[in-house]
Amino acid sequence: MKLTIHGTGYVGLVTGACIADTGNQVLCVDIDKDKIAALERGEIPIYEPGLESIVMRNIAAGRLLFTTDVAKGVAFGDIQVIAVGTPPDEDGSADLQYVLEVARSVGKLMASYKLVVTKSTVPVGTADKVREALHSELQARQSVLSFDVASNPEFLKEGAAVEDFRKPDRIIMGVDSERAEKLLRELYEPFNRNHERLVVMDVRSAELTKYAANAMLATKISFMNELANLAEALDADIEKVRVGIGSDPRIGYEFIYPGCGFGGSCFPKDVRALVHTASQVGVQAELIEAVQGVNDRQKHVLFRKLSAHFGDLSGKNVALWGLAFKPNTDDMREAPSRVFMEACWAAGVNVQAYDPVATDEARRIYGERDDLQLCETPEAALKGADALVVVTEWREFRSPDFAFIKDTLNQPVVIDGRNIYDPEHMAARGFAYYAVGRGQ
Repeated sequence: MKLTIHGTGYVGLVTGACIADTGNQVLCVDIDKDKIAALERGEIPIYEPGLESIVMRNIAAGRLLFTTDVAKGVAFGDIQVIAVGTPPDEDGSADLQYVLEVARSVGKLMASYKLVVTKSTVPVGTADKVREALHSELQARQSVLSFDVASNPEFLKEGAAVEDFRKPDRIIMGVDSERAEKLLRELYEPFNRNHERLVVMDVRSAELTKYAANAMLATKISFMNELANLAEALDADIEKVRVGIGSDPRIGYEFIYPGCGFGGSCFPKDVRALVHTASQVGVQAELIEAVQGVNDRQKHVLFRKLSAHFGDLSGKNVALWGLAFKPNTDDMREAPSRVFMEACWAAGVNVQAYDPVATDEARRIYGERDDLQLCETPEAALKGADALVVVTEWREFRSPDFAFIKDTLNQPVVIDGRNIYDPEHMAARGFAYYAVGRGQ
């Protein structure tokens, strides 16, 4: 099959590479000339385990192509996938200008039937707007060409996106024609061989499914963070509570880890967008609003613990382990580390940060600052620091040399935003140890 993907960001590039890897012809379109030139050289603009080798292999095989020529992209594929960004507006709504721009381009340039698929995370009703844009452009050309619009939301976890695409839990297809369903079934056949993963529904339900999934996962995280704050006040251990409730199969262990809040490009944006969507149709989404509020508050918990321990923080040095919002990615969008660092700087604290892959991203965001040192190793971040703060649960942080940490820090203070260390062991080693929700 021949497929055009508009947008070479996280979703577009992973989708294009994985579909090309099954033998299909894929052309990725982006208006960013520098990004396209880099991709043609095999340079990957994002960190995602396993992605680079797939991209390189399929470029070499001639199955994965890149262009800035939109007309070439529209002519190339019978299936036109929209995977451009939908950044949030100030009111929390998703900005659809790039989605609709692609739709208008397809309508202006198409010379045969096209199936236009929205893969970007978009509000319910977006497919209707895409259909209207296509119809309007065709009408202006006095063309009677046919098209279909479908919703095929992505469910990719950053850090595990390649595996998620290759072995999906489900493949959601929102369609309103047999032709569209047949094309998408053919496209996803290589990923559907083990057992039936296709879930076919109407377009609006598919659009809502994406938001509902992310909002549900975000709700579990915020609920556990709320419980963690309660456990701390009651001198209980939220980690023991987590194991106790997670053993109930109706609850399970996934997404019930307390910590310093969620970030990234999906959960915060999608929760806000869902709240906005609800308000637009006169529904008060109280629970979803609370999820957002709890998370915003939780991102300040580490700074509060630091301030409570030291009092006056002016002139202190803090070692920060972890900048990315989660392990196995360099994404710092809405990361708890950013809230923590910015609070530290406002209080006159110098930050010495280490992350295995996100230091370049931190440098891009913050530039050169006198109060931020980006270190090459976790050990380097400790030198001269008054406390260690762990924000991201990278594997290499799980079992460090605690004797070295204690000897290197000015004071043996560890604030653990992901509860990866054992409080009793840390106390036995002589640390002042603060976790999230693990008693007083």
